[in-house]
Amino acid sequence: MFDALTDKFSDVFRNLSGRGKISEENIRESMREVRTALLEADVNFNVVKEFTDKVVTKAIGQHVINSLQPGQLMVKIVYDELLELLGPVDTRIYFVQPGPTVIMMCGLQGSGKTTTCGKLAMFLTSKGHHPMLAAVDLQRPAAVEQLRVLGEQVGVPVYTDLTKVAPHGQVAKGSAVAVARAAISEAKKQGKDVVILDTAGRLAIDQELMNELKEINTQLNPHQIYLVLDAMTGQDAVNSAKAFNEQLELDGLILTKLDSDTRGGALLSAKYVTGKPVKFLGVGEKLDRLEEFRPEGMAQRILGMGDIVGLVSEAMDKFDAEETAKLQAKMEKGQFTLEDFMSQMGQVKKLGPMGKVMGMIPGMSEMSKQMNMGEGEVEKQMGKMKAIYDSMNQKERKNPDTLDGPRRRRIARGAGVEVNEVGQFMKQFEMTRDMMRAVGGMGMMGRLKMMKALAGGQLSNLGMPGGPMLKTKKSGWQAPKDRNKKKRR
Repeated sequence: MFDALTDKFSDVFRNLSGRGKISEENIRESMREVRTALLEADVNFNVVKEFTDKVVTKAIGQHVINSLQPGQLMVKIVYDELLELLGPVDTRIYFVQPGPTVIMMCGLQGSGKTTTCGKLAMFLTSKGHHPMLAAVDLQRPAAVEQLRVLGEQVGVPVYTDLTKVAPHGQVAKGSAVAVARAAISEAKKQGKDVVILDTAGRLAIDQELMNELKEINTQLNPHQIYLVLDAMTGQDAVNSAKAFNEQLELDGLILTKLDSDTRGGALLSAKYVTGKPVKFLGVGEKLDRLEEFRPEGMAQRILGMGDIVGLVSEAMDKFDAEETAKLQAKMEKGQFTLEDFMSQMGQVKKLGPMGKVMGMIPGMSEMSKQMNMGEGEVEKQMGKMKAIYDSMNQKERKNPDTLDGPRRRRIARGAGVEVNEVGQFMKQFEMTRDMMRAVGGMGMMGRLKMMKALAGGQLSNLGMPGGPMLKTKKSGWQAPKDRNKKKRR
């Protein structure tokens, strides 16, 4: 996501860093390039102007011209301005006592509103809440059925009333309010603490839609009103948000399809234009692909700095704790098997598309570009690795050092790959095994050095000869020594 912007910012900072001395004109010229990139990304014109003007003013005021490291100082200034543009954001949902807390979801047709209702229900369930979905969109064909299916998939009850459903323009006045009210009453009976109202949408904003939404708002007084926006529609999404906010007084925005948006105009403009924060991001089709919005992480990713904090947080949520604990114990003993390697690969896949994951690791996004790794290339390689592993017998999996030429040829035939790809797979496993053993044997200082390397984007050196991980003195596991071996003269 935001590849074009990230590339432009990287070029600007690289250009400034490469100069022995820079001038005010250099800074203004760089910001003109950034201004063009932001406008091409469909960012609101007023947002672009204010953002670039502030950066120029701060850069000149903070004596970037006389700095020994002008590129780094410019990164800091731009990062601070991006944070101000995107945040601060409080993603917490404030729950009422006694419940249920009522969340009203609004949006145009095609924005992903109904799917986002399912995602939000799943998110809340993972946080220990007990939501109920309510099908209040009574005129879009199959809207009620879509929500019912989503409810089944996430294990959440869905309140429906098919007697109120009617073709567009024929829904009786007050039906949406009646269904929503009945859903809240049913949620109380079932002891549910959240009700998510999936309201009607339109292909475009019209007064009939707004009247229905205002009636629900006035009659039921929902505790939170969120607007779901399709990030790929750029400025159209922001204009829609402004119109909805004027009628409903929104509490926050949810941007969907962000994984498909390479421009970023809607995200960068939304808060400035509406005054309302982006609370959540939809970053994939699967129902677990809803993320709490972190301005810090997003600003870092736009600037090509990764988002290691966001990655660790997501890993803690999605990794199997028991599996992770077992791996930690084996690492400390210097053990890491082929089975562990494949298990970890399965854990990593839970984080979502590998392109997104690599973008969150400092330095990896740029490295993947240099290696010409296209979209889905990592997933393709992981699929081959799984096929190779599946073609091995139990003995070979337990002792991969037995893989001689004939065995490798047999495995390659079974996996449908070339023999050299089996060799590459084994090299990747051995390198990972060495890294895991090194980490397991590190003391606290060594692990701190490793985290510093991660934050500094030095992943290309980790585990390699001379890299920061292998330079660290190990305090735990060591390779066994043959003390009876005599030196040869």
